[in-house]
Formats: sequence, structure tokens, C-alpha cells
Amino acid sequence: MASSFLLSAILLLLFQLPLSTSITEAETLLTFKSSISNNTALSSWDIKNPPCKGNSANWVGVLCIQDSVWGLQLENMGFTGTLNVSSLTNLPNLRTISFMNNRFDGPIPEIKKIPALKSVFLSRNRLSGEIPADSFTGMVWLKKLYLSQNQFTGAIPASLVSLPKLMEARLDGNHFEGLIPVFKTQNLVTFNVSDNALLGPIPSGLNKMPITMFQGNKGLCGQPLGPCNSPTALLPSPNDSSIVNGVRNTSKHTARSILIILILCVVALVAILAVMFALRRRSSRPNSVESPQSNLEKKTGIKEDQSSHGGSSHHSSAGRKGEVPKLSFVRDDREKFELPDLLKASAEILGSGCFGASYKAAPTTGSAMVVKRFKKMNNVGREEFHEHMRRIGRLNHPNLLPLVAYYYRKEEKLLVTDFVHNGSLAVHLHGHQSLGQPSLDWPTRLKIVKGVTAGLAYLYKELPSLIAPHGHLKSSNVLLNESYEPLLSDYGLIPVINQESAQELMVAYKSPEYFQNGRVTKKTDVWGLGILILEILTGKFPANFLKEGQGDEEDLAMLVSSIVKEGRVEEVFDKEMEMEKNSIGEMVRLLKIGLSCCENLENRLELKEAVEKIEELKEKDDHDDDHSSIISDGEKKSSRGLSDDSTMS
Repeated sequence: MASSFLLSAILLLLFQLPLSTSITEAETLLTFKSSISNNTALSSWDIKNPPCKGNSANWVGVLCIQDSVWGLQLENMGFTGTLNVSSLTNLPNLRTISFMNNRFDGPIPEIKKIPALKSVFLSRNRLSGEIPADSFTGMVWLKKLYLSQNQFTGAIPASLVSLPKLMEARLDGNHFEGLIPVFKTQNLVTFNVSDNALLGPIPSGLNKMPITMFQGNKGLCGQPLGPCNSPTALLPSPNDSSIVNGVRNTSKHTARSILIILILCVVALVAILAVMFALRRRSSRPNSVESPQSNLEKKTGIKEDQSSHGGSSHHSSAGRKGEVPKLSFVRDDREKFELPDLLKASAEILGSGCFGASYKAAPTTGSAMVVKRFKKMNNVGREEFHEHMRRIGRLNHPNLLPLVAYYYRKEEKLLVTDFVHNGSLAVHLHGHQSLGQPSLDWPTRLKIVKGVTAGLAYLYKELPSLIAPHGHLKSSNVLLNESYEPLLSDYGLIPVINQESAQELMVAYKSPEYFQNGRVTKKTDVWGLGILILEILTGKFPANFLKEGQGDEEDLAMLVSSIVKEGRVEEVFDKEMEMEKNSIGEMVRLLKIGLSCCENLENRLELKEAVEKIEELKEKDDHDDDHSSIISDGEKKSSRGLSDDSTMS
């Protein structure tokens, strides 16, 4: 009897144990949050709300699929301390983690405790020390490893070479030393070890990679660098006579270098002459400027598979040998067409932006489309990319330019949208004379501002997991339809754009908070909105968008603020803008909103506040104009608080 009772008690305990010890994803993430120093950026992580709702996230920096956490994208958040990922082992569907651009220090985290990870991004932190040889043992699914710009030392960990799916390894900007190991995988397409202290020959399996992947290592030799039995011309110092394997730089080698340089000069001269000859022949032909007979296939270099046939695919299979490249359509309200139809269509180049060229192409089965080519869109893997594009394709708002279809290839991507005949806001603000058109009047400009804020508010509602749901808001990414309703383009791309390129080129990364603290926040798009409002009102192009990086002292917000503080408000507005006298009051109110959007983080408007204030604006003001409020506000505080670092969070 006693033994039977004891057995029943043990069985009851065993059945109850999983229930009492199970840990929810929310509890797991909160445990991880508690291990991070300076974690105020994670204030939305609240046990009262689940991290995920379907494929949408309630918590900042969390990526979700089917109510479960599959990724963490906690970048540019100012985190400090040691990165401890042990608690994340309780997230069964976790596949990608990114902690780039923070200030984590200490050794590399024990990521092999999460063997199902596909992508690990730890670049631009302060991680240091030797990486144990077995740090990546068992990570058979790992495809991308970014460790750039840290302070790692010692040998490249041996466990990397046996990872079967590894495609990208970025180890540049560290202090790795010793030989480059021989990798067993055939999938490796990027292996960047530049600016380290490596030596010896480059393994033959890596010698087809670009020379930039290996530069900055004095002791490395072999293709694509110089041969191992002669001095290399790629050393940081041109006067350094040391060479690998102890061979001195003799006059024979110097003569050989001079001969190579002369040959290269002759080749370059011949190439220049050939180009000039081709251009002269082209200029003699009629309609030679962007010949309409030049199709998209020739312009992009993407080749049609001659065996392609059948219906349009909803799942791109491009990039795998022997498979037919197809478009993936994300909307059902557009007539579908095949990729060969698009490639064979005549293509007109519309412009070349930050990430690639845009083309106007007209498939035989439908109306004109815009095809935008991206070569720096490899921040996530194939599956994650497809899911993100489907997510963007589900967005539906009158002030968003809808994504119609996309083409996936490992090296580059094509995004297909409708063609908008009226062009971009930038052209109408800064190039209307060349179009033979009048300047935009005040009612039209107000209409555009209201449409932009409406589209932005929708993005914030539908893409809550993104730090900056648009991320690239500028006048050239605002298109105007026939009735001058604005359509936002290039939105929601931060998660898929290569992070190095995003930081160099995207508007969000030119904000004052990123320039000062290396952070992008939920208010960063509000700053972009403020700059856009000032551009619309003044007709002046923001100076800092013309430069790489941010920090131009004479930027638009500071210029406008200085004029306002001097009491010369009416001098701010575009002289070519048609308006009625009783519109000045509303224009001043919009100007005030724009400046409030350009404040420092502490004083900057929330997006909801900005939308509400803009919606209240009218084309005309029936009351007497009174500019005193904006002048007094300008005297009380600077428009952006750039001199007050203490207010930046």
C-alpha cells in the first residue's frame, strides 16, 4: 500500500514537473534583457504583452513567425556589458540574432549553445580575446557569421571550416593571426579577413575571391595577392621592403613591378580609346540617348533561361543551378507576367539611386512597371527574405507605392512596382523649371505632407517590430500620382539591406541620434519627416543628404531655426510657392511642427502627435497671422539640441 502510494506520488510529480518548470518566450527574453547593461531601449518588453502576435511583433527588435520568436535584431541600441546568450536556448525557433553596432565587450558569446542559428551578426562591438577553436562546433545550419570591427585575437577558430552551410564569414578589422585554414564547404561566397595580422599562403579554395577580402595582412601571399616567392605590392606602406618567406625586395622585383605598371597603363589607354570610339559611334545613331530598343535583360545582365515556360511562380527559385528564374508576385490585384516578358521588354533607365538603378519596363502583357535593382540586399537568408517581401506585399494604403513582385537571386534582387507618371516630389520641388512646370502651390504641398504622414502612420501600425518602419524617407522616395497624392516608396527595407550599406546610405542612419550615439530609434522616421516638411516649405534641398554621412553644420533644420530666431519667418518659405495671404498662419504652424520633428530625442514629437497636429491644418487661416509663438519657441530652445548631448538617450 505504501509502495503504491509512493509510486502514484512520483508519477504525479513527473507529470506536473514540465508544467512547473516550462519557461515562456516572454520570460526567456526578459531574463536575457536583465543580463544587458543600459537596456532602456527595450522598454516595450513587458510581460503583460506577448512578444509575438502571429507574424507581427509587440516587442521592439523581435522578429516573429506564427506567434513564435525566430529572430532578434537589437542593433544600434547602445547596449553595454558582456553578451550572454545562454538564456536564449529556451527559444526553440530562434534562427537569427543581430547585436551589431552596440558596445558589448568581453569574449565571444557561447553561440554554439543555440545550434539551430542560421545567422549571427556581432560586428562593430568591443568583443575581444581569442575565440576557442570549438566555438562553432555543431552549428550545422549556420550560414552567416559577422564578427567585423571587434578586437578578437589569436587564430581563426578551426570549427568554422567544417560548417557545411556557411556562406558568409566577415572577420575583418580584428587582430586575427596565423594561417588561414582550409575550408571544406563549397558554399562559401564571402570570406573577408582584411585588416588583420594573418600570414602565409591563401588556400586555393579562396583565391577566386576579391582582393579586398585579404588586404591589410602584411604576411599573406598567393592569389589574389602577390605570389608567395616575391614581394607584394599590397602592403599598407609602399616603402616597406619586408616580404613573405623572408625574401628581400631586389631591383629585379622593382623592375618587374615597373613593367607591370607600364603594361596596365597601356591596357587602360587602349580601353579608354575603345570606349571613346564606341561612344562616338553611338552618338552618330538616331535616338541614341537611352535607346528604347535596349531591353532590361541587357541592362541588368540577368539572362532568361531558354527553357522557361509555364505560369508565374509565387516562390522564387532563382539562383539554383538548372532552375528557371521566376518572379514572385505578392499581390493578386495585378496582371501577372513572366520574368522573360519583363527581361525582353524595352527598358528606360529612370535614375541611379543609393542602392542601384531603376528602370521603366513595359511587358507585352501589361502596363509599364518600374524595376529597381538592388545589389546590397543580403542581410537575411533566402527564407527570411521571402517572408519579409510577402509581409511588405500585404501592406495596402493609398499613400504607399505597393510592391507588386520581386526576383530573388543571391547576388542581387529586383523589386517590381507600378510606374508613377508624375515622378518624384524631389523633381517637382527642385527641377520643375526643367520640366516646364510651375512650382507646387501651398494647397498641394499641404496635401502632400498630410499624405506622407498618413502613409508613415500606417507603416508604424503594420510594421511595429521595425525600429524605423520607413528608414529611407526623403523627397526622391515620395512619388506623386496624377492628382498629386503622395506615394511612399523604398519603405521597410532596413531588415534586408546589408547593414554596412544601410549605415552608409540610408536616411535613418544620417539622423542626429545615430551620428552622436550610433542609434536608430522609433523617433528616427519622425526626424526624417521633419526634414521633409522643411524641404517642402523652403524649397531647399537638405544639404546633409548630398554628403556621405551626417554632421554638416549648415543643415536645413539649423538654417531654418536660425532664421526663425531672428524673427524673419516669412523669409523661410519657398519664394516660388503660390499662396494666398491668409495661408501664412497655417504655413507657420506647419513650419513649427517640422522644427518640432527635428528636435533632439527628448523634445521631439512622437509620430502620433505629429500626425494629429498636421491633420488639424487647413489651406487657409481666417484669423490674423501671428508668428509670435514660433519665434518665442525658437528663442527658448534650439531646434535640434545638437549642443546638448545630455538629452540624447
